[in-house]
Amino acid sequence: MNFKKLFISLLFIFFLSFLNAQEYKLGKVSIAELEQKEHPKDLSAVAAILFKKGEVRFDYSDDKGFEMVTEVKTRIKIYKKDGYEWANRIVRYYIGGSDKESVSFSDAVTYNLVAGKIEKTKLKNDGEFDEKINKLWGQKKISMPNIKEGSVIEFQYTLRSPLIGSIDDWQFQTTIPVNYSEYITYVPEYYIYNPNYKGVIFPKVTVEKNNKFITINSKERVSNSHVTSTSFSSDKIDFVETKTTHLAENMPAMKEESYINNIANYLSSVSYELSIIKYPNKPLKTYSTDWETVTKKIYDYDDFGPELNKTGYFENDITAVINGLTVRDEIIAAIFNYVKSSIKWDGYYSYGCNDGVKTAYKNKTGNVAEINLMLTSMLRFAGISANPVLVSTRSNGIALFPSRNAFNYVIAAVEIENDLILLDATEKYALPNILPVRDLNWYGRLIRKDGTSAQVDLMPKLVSKEVNNLSFSINKDNAIEGKIRKQLTDYEALEFRQNSVALNKEAYLEGLETANNNIEVSDYVRDNDLDLSKPIVETYSFKDNNHIEIINDKMYISPLLFLTAKENPFKQEKREYPVDFSYPNQEKININIDIPEGYKVETLPTALNIATGDDIGTFKYMIGTTDNKIQITETFTMNVAIVPSDYYEVIKDFYQKIIDKQNEKIVLVKI
Repeated sequence: MNFKKLFISLLFIFFLSFLNAQEYKLGKVSIAELEQKEHPKDLSAVAAILFKKGEVRFDYSDDKGFEMVTEVKTRIKIYKKDGYEWANRIVRYYIGGSDKESVSFSDAVTYNLVAGKIEKTKLKNDGEFDEKINKLWGQKKISMPNIKEGSVIEFQYTLRSPLIGSIDDWQFQTTIPVNYSEYITYVPEYYIYNPNYKGVIFPKVTVEKNNKFITINSKERVSNSHVTSTSFSSDKIDFVETKTTHLAENMPAMKEESYINNIANYLSSVSYELSIIKYPNKPLKTYSTDWETVTKKIYDYDDFGPELNKTGYFENDITAVINGLTVRDEIIAAIFNYVKSSIKWDGYYSYGCNDGVKTAYKNKTGNVAEINLMLTSMLRFAGISANPVLVSTRSNGIALFPSRNAFNYVIAAVEIENDLILLDATEKYALPNILPVRDLNWYGRLIRKDGTSAQVDLMPKLVSKEVNNLSFSINKDNAIEGKIRKQLTDYEALEFRQNSVALNKEAYLEGLETANNNIEVSDYVRDNDLDLSKPIVETYSFKDNNHIEIINDKMYISPLLFLTAKENPFKQEKREYPVDFSYPNQEKININIDIPEGYKVETLPTALNIATGDDIGTFKYMIGTTDNKIQITETFTMNVAIVPSDYYEVIKDFYQKIIDKQNEKIVLVKI
């Protein structure tokens, strides 16, 4: 290659580098980006993050000291209508106490291609919303204008915070592709943060040190010989700043699939927790990141421990509730039911009280902390060894690292021998050790009065059951007519009560018919809606025209009718995150089929008995004939709530074999 060609090549490379750099600046949207119809590496993507750049720095002022400033710039491409939700952005900010945060949006523009030209639509005031969530948190939201398939949107937001205890999570990966993600932190030497990484794909990280300085201005009033004057001075303070750059490119979308807890738990991300503060000429201040220290700080928090220790507002009522009761479990149940029926949950999650337990008790409504701390206090008053358990709900993510921000919820626990009884009085259909599914998120943290804490396994061990007893026959019109009796226990019953008990009968039956492939339901009866100590029991008659087929002299019957799935819920080739069933469960189906007059059995499905291994799941299918009847017994059991991703292919194959078996047909032939 001669010098001229080399020069041209280098110039071309420089030009491309310049263009690429320009792509990551707001306001530089190209026609090529707007013309793009689909993501080149993920044709199914409804949207994509073309770039997302974040910076965290520490600004100094004389009146506030160091303040953490987070700036985020984002460009997103919308491919399909299902991607319109990406045109909305919400940023939460802290408003409790004197240390308030602030959020501001800027440079929010929607770009569209109209007649070959770029059309810009700026965000107006009516597209920006500022909302108060509770006394601790607010949120700002933008809803971008003029969104269409093909739009590109851009926006920037700035979060200013005096709270330097942690640096918010930065997600390099999400449920849509991310072409470019850059995250830079500029941290003065006075602060040491511990990074916490999540996910299976890690960004490229580079670290450099730079010399910086701040100027501290001060003034002093001086009196001399009856004359007062003000003197001003400035001090230059040198320090070393650590710049850490995280870079991730071409991050694939994390695909949602059945039986997942919260996909955010498995996205590639980083967060920082403050470990040490070392100001000049001051003692070193450590912020231990072990769970014991975290839980102690939470217990000492004004809206937690002091609220838990308040009494004097319920004693007379609780004394009456437990009057005459001497058995521990009866006392627990009586107080638990009293709180569930007396105090309504307002829907707010928090381990800290909002208006306080006394106000919540008076007004008969409160947030999670007010209800469950109140419950804990009442149990203690009754002589029960009760303590709060900090929880991170499923929507909040798994509490992997010690941090006060790891938790957003609290429940109560009674310690008995070497076991715990877990209680959540926000859910009126809950029972001891039957928590709302939102609570079932791996581990919580129990805090005792003496300051000690212990990890609590929140995942159920008891198998919740669904039992279906079904009998049917084929009438003269070749339609299936039958009766079914369904029984639901524990978590199966809880979820049914949550979803169905409040519905009127007509609406429920309409949903039942639709969900079961448009069967016709009659003679419907349900027992134990509100008797939580007993299983839910449904009985009804049905008519089904969809699971029988007549071809020549043969009758083909799908014997499990509407009680089987048609496709495998597991579709991915590989899965990097666990399969989460929420709780161990068992489905049992007993079927009796009357062979219609004039027919005999030609073929029956074969029996099947399979297992995953390691006592995770089993499936048994038995079928036979007696006199003029066909009997089928099927039992499908998942013995664990969470299956590691290592077993994904095993579970996928296991489910496929079950579905294949459930959809095999009985063949009857005319005699």
